[in-house]
Amino acid sequence: MLTHELVRHVRLLGAVCLPLNGVLSGSDLSLVQHLTIQKLPNSTLVNQVTLVLNASRRFRYTLDLKKEEEEETIAKIRAHARLIQAAHLFQAAVDGTPKATISPIPTGDYGVSPGQLATMTGDHDFSALQSFGGVKGLAEKLNTNLDKGIHEDDPNILDRKNVFGSNTYPRKKGQSFGRLMLDACRDTTLIILMVAAAASLALGITTEGIKQGWYDGGSIALAVVIVILVTAMSDYKQSLQFQSINDEKQNIQLEVVRGGRRVKISIFDIVVGDVIPLNIGDQVPADGVLISGYSLAIDESSMTGESKIVTKDHKSPFLMSGCKVADGYGTMLATSVGINTEWGLLMASISEDNDEETPLQVRLNGFATFIGINGLMVAVFVLIVLLARFFTGHTKDEDGKVEFIAGQTSVGDAVNGLIKILKTVVTVVGDAADSAIKIFTVVVTIVVVAVPEGIPLAVTLTLAYSMRKMMADKALVRRLSACEIMGSATTICCDKTGTLTLNSMTVVDAYICGKKIDPLNMSELPSGATSLLIESVAQNTTGSVFLPKDGKDVEVSGSPTEKAILQWGVNLGMNFEAVRSESSVIHAFPFNSEKKRGGVAVKRPDSQVYIHWKGAAEIILAACTTYMDGNGQLVPLNDGKVEYFEKAIEDMAAGSLRCVAIAYRPLKGETVPTDEEELSFWNLPEDDLVLLAIVGLKDPCRPGVRDAVQLCIKAGVKVRMVTGDNLQTARAIALECGILGSNADATEPNVIEGKAFRVMSEAQRVEIADKISVMGRSSPNDKLLLVQALRMGGHVVAVTGDGTNDAPALHEADIGLAMGIQGTEVAKESSDIIILDDNFASVVKVVRWGRSVYANTQKFIQFQLTVNVSALVINVVAAVSNGDVPLTAVQLLWVNLIMDTLGALALATEPPTDQLMDHHPVGRREPLITNIMWRNVLVQALYQVSVLLVLYFRGREILHSQQDPYKHANKEKNTLIFNAFVFAQIFNEFNARKPTEMNVFKGVTKNRLFMGIVGFTVVLQVIIVMFLGKFTSTVRLSWQLWLVSIAVAFISWPLAVVGKLIPVAERPFADYFVDMFAFCIQCRNRGSFASWPLAIVGKSIPITVIILLTCLHFVHSIETEVHLLEETRTTLEHNQCAWSVFSLNYI
Repeated sequence: MLTHELVRHVRLLGAVCLPLNGVLSGSDLSLVQHLTIQKLPNSTLVNQVTLVLNASRRFRYTLDLKKEEEEETIAKIRAHARLIQAAHLFQAAVDGTPKATISPIPTGDYGVSPGQLATMTGDHDFSALQSFGGVKGLAEKLNTNLDKGIHEDDPNILDRKNVFGSNTYPRKKGQSFGRLMLDACRDTTLIILMVAAAASLALGITTEGIKQGWYDGGSIALAVVIVILVTAMSDYKQSLQFQSINDEKQNIQLEVVRGGRRVKISIFDIVVGDVIPLNIGDQVPADGVLISGYSLAIDESSMTGESKIVTKDHKSPFLMSGCKVADGYGTMLATSVGINTEWGLLMASISEDNDEETPLQVRLNGFATFIGINGLMVAVFVLIVLLARFFTGHTKDEDGKVEFIAGQTSVGDAVNGLIKILKTVVTVVGDAADSAIKIFTVVVTIVVVAVPEGIPLAVTLTLAYSMRKMMADKALVRRLSACEIMGSATTICCDKTGTLTLNSMTVVDAYICGKKIDPLNMSELPSGATSLLIESVAQNTTGSVFLPKDGKDVEVSGSPTEKAILQWGVNLGMNFEAVRSESSVIHAFPFNSEKKRGGVAVKRPDSQVYIHWKGAAEIILAACTTYMDGNGQLVPLNDGKVEYFEKAIEDMAAGSLRCVAIAYRPLKGETVPTDEEELSFWNLPEDDLVLLAIVGLKDPCRPGVRDAVQLCIKAGVKVRMVTGDNLQTARAIALECGILGSNADATEPNVIEGKAFRVMSEAQRVEIADKISVMGRSSPNDKLLLVQALRMGGHVVAVTGDGTNDAPALHEADIGLAMGIQGTEVAKESSDIIILDDNFASVVKVVRWGRSVYANTQKFIQFQLTVNVSALVINVVAAVSNGDVPLTAVQLLWVNLIMDTLGALALATEPPTDQLMDHHPVGRREPLITNIMWRNVLVQALYQVSVLLVLYFRGREILHSQQDPYKHANKEKNTLIFNAFVFAQIFNEFNARKPTEMNVFKGVTKNRLFMGIVGFTVVLQVIIVMFLGKFTSTVRLSWQLWLVSIAVAFISWPLAVVGKLIPVAERPFADYFVDMFAFCIQCRNRGSFASWPLAIVGKSIPITVIILLTCLHFVHSIETEVHLLEETRTTLEHNQCAWSVFSLNYI
C-alpha cells in the first residue's frame, strides 16, 4: 500500500515539475520540503508574483500578449500550489507517516478553527470532514441549523466575522496622485518643453540677469506644471470612477437562509456557517461543503484551469469559491470565506486593469497620428524658413533691428538668435504623436498645439461620465466599448418576462379535473386531487415559503413563476413546511430551458414513489395519457378532451397569460434506484403522465414600455421579442407593447416559432431574420441563430438575457445585456452591460447614452479642429511672411489647456437629449468627421484666421499705434490677437454644443459643469492678460480693446447660424480625397495617358500633394481595416465561447 502511494505521488510530482522547467529556481524548490499547501500564500513564490486582470475585450486589433502573459502567470501559481502539495504528500509517503487526524481546537464558541476548515476544504479532505461528524456534525460545531441557517442578529454575524473573517480580500490600491503626476511627466512632449524651459532659463539668466531673465523659461515651466497637475487630477478622478464601477460589478447579490427564511444579501456579507441555496448559473460565493443537491454540476475551470464539469454529491461534497453552477441545484454550508479561500488569495493578487481601448479610441488614435504627421511637416517647414530668414538678414529683434548681418554678427549672437528661432518653432506645433516626436526631438523642441491629444481624453471622459450616469439609470457597464457600440445598435432582441413585463406573476385562470374553476376556490375538487396538487406545488420547486411567527404576511421566494405558483398554493391553504416534511425528494430533474419542464421523484410515507412534472402547458399535455376528473378518477385523454385543453391553452395565451401544466405519475412495480450513484444517472419517466392542472399566470406589461418601444422605432432601432413562452402569449404581449402594430402584422414571418426558424438553412435564416418581430417557444440556441443571422445581414445587435444558456447569444451579440435581478452570474459575466432593474425602458436609456458618447466626441473634435487649424495657420503664415509669431509658447500652452482638458470636460459631459433619438443609428463605417462638421470647422476657422491675420499685418494701423515704441506696439497688437483668439474659442465652444441646431443655447444652463468651465476660463484669461504679462509676454489692454476682443468672438455666433444654412453633400468629404489619391497615383505611375493634357497634369503633380492624400487615404484605410478586424475577431471569439458554453450544457 505504501509503495503504491509512493509511486502515485512520484508520478504527480513529476507531472507537475515537467511543465515548470525553467520556472522554479533552486530556492523555490528548497521551500517544497517545508511548505504545505496552506503555507503557500505566505511564501515568496506568491509574493513575487504580480498579476493584472485585464477585462475581457470585445475589440482587439493585435495579439493580446498581455492577456497571454496573465494566463501563464495564473497557471504558474496553480502549478506552484500543485507542486508543493505533491511534494508534501511525497514526503509523507516516504516517511511512512500516516495522515494525522485533525483534533478539534475550539475557537470562541465554535468547535472548529478557521485553519482546520481551510485545510479541510483546500485539500478536499473527506476524512477530516468525517472526523467532524460529517456535514451535520460540522454544522453543529459551527452552531448552524442546516434547515434554518444561522441566526440573523447582528452580534452573531459580527462574532462570526471576528472569528472566521469576512468574505472580502485586500484589494490592490490604484495609482496614487503622485504616481499619476510622474506618469504625466513622462510624456515626451512635456519633457521636450521642460528641456526648452531649462535652456531658456539658463540663457535668460546669463544674458539678462536673474531678476529679468527667468521670466521666459519660468513661464514655460509653470505652464508645463499646470498641464501636469490638470492631467493628473483628471486621470485620478477617472480612476476613482472606474474603481467604483469595478466594486459594483463584484458586489453580487445572492440568497442565504437565515432564521428559517431566505434573505438576499451581498456576497461580501457571507459568513462561515451560512446555508446558501445554489441554482444553475450561480457563482459559489465561498468555500464549503454540500448539504443536499440534485444533479448538481460545478464548472471549476476558474480554479483548476480544466474545463471539465464536476458532479457534486455526498461522496464529493467540497465546493470552491469562484466556481459556477453548470447544472442542477442544491444547498451548501459555508466553511471558509475571503482570504481563507484559494479564490480570495488569487483575487488579492490581481489588480483590475481599466486600460481597455474602445473602437472609437482606436479610430481617434489614427486620426491624431494623421494630424501629427502633418503638424511635424509644418514644423520642419517653418524651421527651414526661419533659419533661411535669419541667415539672410530678414529676422529682426523686438526693437526692429536686423539680428544677423553677414560678416558682422559674432558667433555668440548667432547662437542666441538660433536658440530664439528654436523657441519660436516650439510655438508652431505642439502635442505631436509620440512616434513623430521621437523623430524630431533631435532637431527641434516641437509640440504644443498641432496634435489634439485632448480627443482621446474626451472619449475617456465621456465614457467615464456616461458610465457614472448610466448607473443612476439602472445600467452597470462591464465593458467600456459597449457604451459607444450601443449607440450604433440597429436592433434589440429582448426577452418578454421581466423585461417587457413586470415580472410579478399571479395565477388568474385554472383548469383542474377537466374543467375551468376559480383558482382561489378549490372546495369542489376531490381531496385526492387537492393533496396531489399541493404535494406537487410544494416539492417540485426551487423556491421557499417562510411563515413569520409574529403573524406577518407569508414570505415567498424563488423565480417569478415559482413564486406565483407557491403563492397560489399558500392561498389554497398549503402548509409548505408540513408538506415537505411528510415526503422527501429522492431525485430531481432541474427545469431545463431546452425541454421547458422540470420534475422531481418524491418518496411518500408509505414508501410509494411519485414523479411530479411541471412546465410548458402544451409540452406537458403532450406527455399525458390520462387526467383526473371531478370524482378523483383517472380518465383517458381522448381526442375531444385534448382539443378542449388545447383550446383552453390558446384562449389563455391569447389573453397574454403564461400557461403552466402540472402532472404526475405513480411508479408502480418499477425499479427505483437506491444507490446515490445510480440515482445520479437515473432519468425520470416523462411519459404516460396524469394531468392534474393547467394554470394561467398573468404578468402585466411594465408601465411606459409601449412608449419606450415606440421611441426605439422612431430612432430606427427594431425591437424583437424572443421568448420561450407560447407563441400566442408572445403575440398578445407584442401587440400590447407595440412591437407588433396590429393583428395584420401578427403573421409569419413577423411571428415565428423557434423550431420553424431552427430547421431553416443559414441562407434562409439570414433572409428571413430581418422580418422577424416575435419568436415564440424559442430555445437559447434559437436566440443564438437569430443573432448570428442578423449580424450576417449587417445589423448591430443588442441582446438581453438572464439564463446560463443565454451566454452564447450574449457573447455573439455586439452588445450583451444581462438582467440584474433575474440574471444568473454566468449570464452577467457573458454580458457587456447589466440592466439593474430588468426594465426595457432602461435598455432604451442605454441606447441614448451610447449615442451621447459618439455625439459628444464629435462635438469636441469639431471644437478642437477649429482651434488647431486657426492656431497653425496664423503662426505659420506669420512666421513665413514676417519671421515672427503672434502666439508664443506659453500662450499656446494656455490655449492647449483650454481646448484639451477644459474643453474635453465641458463638451464630453453634455447630457443626452431627446433629439439624439430623432435620427437613425450611426453605421459601423460612417466617417468620424461628417460633412457638417467639416463645414462648421471651415467656416469658423476661416473667419478666425482672416480677422486675426488682418490684426497681425495691419494691427498697428488699426490701433493707431504707429507712433508708439515698436516693442510696446507689437506686444499690444499680439496681446489683442491672443485675447481675441482665446475668446473666439470660448464663444465657439457654445457653437460646438449643437453642430446641427440653430439654437446653440438650448439646455446650456442644465450643464453646470459646462457653465463653470466657461466662467473659469474667462476669469483666468482676464488674470493672465491683466496681471501675468511678464510670464505670458502680454501687456494690459484698455477696456476698448477688451470690447474689440469680445466683439470679434461674438460674431462667431451669428456666423454659425449662417454657416448652417450652407448645404453639404451626402457623400463623405474624405471620399473625395480618396478618389484624388487614386487619381494621383494613377497619373504618376502611367507612362502614357489617354490624352496629352492629362499627361501634363500627371507629370506636374507635386509630391507633397500625394503625401498629403496618402495620409488621408491611410486614415481612411485604418478605419476600414479596424471594422473588418473587429468583425473577424469578435466572430472568432464568440464562436469559441459559444462552443465552450454549449459543451458544458450538453455534458
